[in-house]
Amino acid sequence: MSITEKGFKKIIAKLQNEDTWLNLGEGLVKIIAIIIVAQLLIRFGKVMIHNIFKIRNISPLRTNVRREETLSKLLDNILSYVVYFIAFLTILSVMNIDVKALLAGAGIVGLAVGFGAQSLVKDVITGFFIIFEDQFSVGDHVKIGQFEGNVETIGLRTTKIKSWTGEVHIIPNGSILEVTNFSINNSVAVVDIAIPYKEDIEKAQRVIEGLLETMQEKYDELVKSPELLGVQNLSPTEVTLRIVAETQPMKHAALARNIRRDIKLELDQNGIDISYPNIVMLSKNPVTGV
Repeated sequence: MSITEKGFKKIIAKLQNEDTWLNLGEGLVKIIAIIIVAQLLIRFGKVMIHNIFKIRNISPLRTNVRREETLSKLLDNILSYVVYFIAFLTILSVMNIDVKALLAGAGIVGLAVGFGAQSLVKDVITGFFIIFEDQFSVGDHVKIGQFEGNVETIGLRTTKIKSWTGEVHIIPNGSILEVTNFSINNSVAVVDIAIPYKEDIEKAQRVIEGLLETMQEKYDELVKSPELLGVQNLSPTEVTLRIVAETQPMKHAALARNIRRDIKLELDQNGIDISYPNIVMLSKNPVTGV
């Protein structure tokens, strides 16, 4: 009898053994149970994390909301990674694979790979300091290099930024050298109004100042009433008046549009024109040639 035939008979005998199928069934049940328990632990852990941050939001010890949201999502990711890793090792044990030897081998391999994974280590370290120093948080409007938008997620390795046109930019943390955060301090809306020379500039200023005093009650985004600084520029055809308004972070663009609209309507009601281009057409006299 050849070696192949002997091996084939051993396999057949093994498959016909009831203990083999009992062990396979028991192992399969254990693996399914491990996966179910891991899912339940992740869901329960995420609920606990979110409840802890909800309690902090209503307590006197409440911290920065932006930072709490960032830490909440980061802890969710860490919890998932840890539970799945433990579940994976447990499944290997059920399959009679020596986990200790595997971990020891993985440690040696990881040490060797670590020398070639310097960029990954740099990403993780940079991500840790971004979160620890609260350089920016989830929901902030930032500019990183050539990319600008709202921060979607911050991980230990990458940061995701969504631009206002919908693109999502995934940036390795190790490549983040300079960050401009527009969401930490209040913004300033700057509005220039052009008044033609033929209009009464003093009257226009009084009308605009009267309107600005009522805007804080109308717009919640305003931190204080807008201020008319005065004449900003003198051009050949018009006088430019400048208005500044301190707003909540990243509310300046929309508020500037509302201010321009309200000023235009108010000036119209008071009979004051806003400067617009005038076109003068000259025609040549066919008789005189001039």
